[in-house]
Amino acid sequence: MGLISPHGGRLIDRLVSPEQAPALEEKAAGLRRVVLNEREIADIEMITVGAMSPLEGFMTREDYEGVVERRHLAKGLAWTIPVTLSLADDGGVAEGDEVALHDAAGTLIAVMEVQSKYRPDKLKEAANVLRTTDEAHPGVQYLKSIGDTYIGGLIHALRKPRHEDFGRYRLDPKETRVLFKTKGWETVTAFQTRNPIHRAHEYLQKCALEMVDGLLIHPLMGATKADDIPGPVRMECYEVLLRNYYPKDRVALSIFPAAMRYAGPAEAIWHAIVRKNYGCTHLIVGRDHAGVGNYYGTYDAQHIFKEFPGELEITPMMFEHTFYCRACGNLGSIKTCPHSKEERVFLSGTKVREMLARGDVLPVEFTRPEVAAVLRRHQVSV
Repeated sequence: MGLISPHGGRLIDRLVSPEQAPALEEKAAGLRRVVLNEREIADIEMITVGAMSPLEGFMTREDYEGVVERRHLAKGLAWTIPVTLSLADDGGVAEGDEVALHDAAGTLIAVMEVQSKYRPDKLKEAANVLRTTDEAHPGVQYLKSIGDTYIGGLIHALRKPRHEDFGRYRLDPKETRVLFKTKGWETVTAFQTRNPIHRAHEYLQKCALEMVDGLLIHPLMGATKADDIPGPVRMECYEVLLRNYYPKDRVALSIFPAAMRYAGPAEAIWHAIVRKNYGCTHLIVGRDHAGVGNYYGTYDAQHIFKEFPGELEITPMMFEHTFYCRACGNLGSIKTCPHSKEERVFLSGTKVREMLARGDVLPVEFTRPEVAAVLRRHQVSV
């Protein structure tokens, strides 16, 4: 039995060869420059390395409308998140043109063939994908902040976006696939996170490890909300936890370079699809996966998988809300614990912030002491 196939059957690679690069760079010098925002930089990296297979560029109108209206790409493959490039000023760009894509520092990243230029219905996009048009939702705020014209088409990448941090943890899909094969893992579950791992997360991961060969802890390190935990702090938490509490031959840590959409159920499906491209056969889906505020039901991100029967191939591993029960003396969920809420240790983000501000020690039932020490040292919380 080999590794799971990428979504669509082929792992995309849009990085041009060293022989092609000089001519493309020369051509780009005469093209219209488009500066990518933080989300678009994350997206182009994932397109380039195949994490978004079968996408080979930013979405054309046909793929975009298929995703927004039917949750499928134009050719019928399941997909739930628009991957788009916006223009603040669309003057001078037409279908059939090529444009040079740069990062905010002016570095040339790629050349794109403009196969499609269109004006999206952003309200429909928000309502169908995010399930809300409330301007307090960070995804709706993003849509309001970008231009009203989208362009889509094939990209020819000269280089991946540059990162100054966590180089040894930035594994592309072809590299995670080699890693899994080298370790002899045929079944691998991914754990999506944008927060430090606490005892409840650890419980889910170790339950999953009882059923699969390996665990990929895959923290999202693209654009997130301003009040989310800074990446360096989270990475320190992951490292100290893996060093002390996980079997070294059964767990891998790698960065997921995506930007967060906070799209709840739609993002859960997308997280599963892209983790399949990394070689994972399973994805842990807990309560309120990829959620924000009160926009989604606690288990909506689990229920949505029923709407894609046989289409995704990757298997969701569903877990209930997990906590420490003083009466049981261990971690569990409403499926396994018969005791009242008063016996269960669950701390809100507000409560944790208050405790850290006072210099209090977080209870070991909630977080490992080593993780609590990192958070306290940096004066941050979940």
